Amino acid sequence: MPQRLTLSRDRFDAAIFDLDGVVTDTASAHFAAWKETFDELLARQPGDEPPFSQADYRRYVDGLPRFDGIRSFLKSRDIELAEGTEDDPPGYDTVFAVGMEKNRRYHKHLQRGEIEIFDDTVALIRRLKAEGFGLALVSSSRNARQVLEITGLDELFDHRVDGTTLAELDLPGKPAPDMFLEAARRLDASPKRCIVVEDAESGVAAGKAGGFGLVVGLAVNSEEREALREAGADIALKTMQSATVGT
Repeated sequence: MPQRLTLSRDRFDAAIFDLDGVVTDTASAHFAAWKETFDELLARQPGDEPPFSQADYRRYVDGLPRFDGIRSFLKSRDIELAEGTEDDPPGYDTVFAVGMEKNRRYHKHLQRGEIEIFDDTVALIRRLKAEGFGLALVSSSRNARQVLEITGLDELFDHRVDGTTLAELDLPGKPAPDMFLEAARRLDASPKRCIVVEDAESGVAAGKAGGFGLVVGLAVNSEEREALREAGADIALKTMQSATVGT
């Protein structure tokens, strides 16, 4: 029997939603761009490296700021690259070049319209908004604003804290809680009175570390939901369809 979740204004003042994999399925476009980029990088390495996989994506990349994800994956394969700078053109010789290459490929997927909206999550956000919840969007991606504008969802959120915010404020990314704490600050809400909704283990761990009142994990299968619970989720659901707004 599916778990039910009631979100009450008596207990909470605000909700903070991750973007990729929670509000929109840009996670598919992200994975495709990461796989294309990393598989090309791996093909340039000596030996016979196995290709980039979904397991690699969830373990080393999902939820992390772009360049942190690259460092994490390279470390897992014992590949060393120079850091480079953000002025590096797309390529494979430095960490920043790989990041720019991934971003180039990701934008090609976006331009092809590869963005799915999770209607059940958006419907819940609209109900929360109608009940007076403060709403913030959190994403490690520097493309979050573009995704919201393309999908027409930007008007739903009071605040956005994304990869650009991280760079501007020099904040650490997930699993550090700083992004979520900054969102709560902008919402003028105590973390204990905030709900966090995440699909990545790093994001769930960030919500737990920040002392948020309720950390909800979203995952398609039972194995991933169990991993989110182990990372600190108070409840792990398949979709937000089972969540209701009550008093």
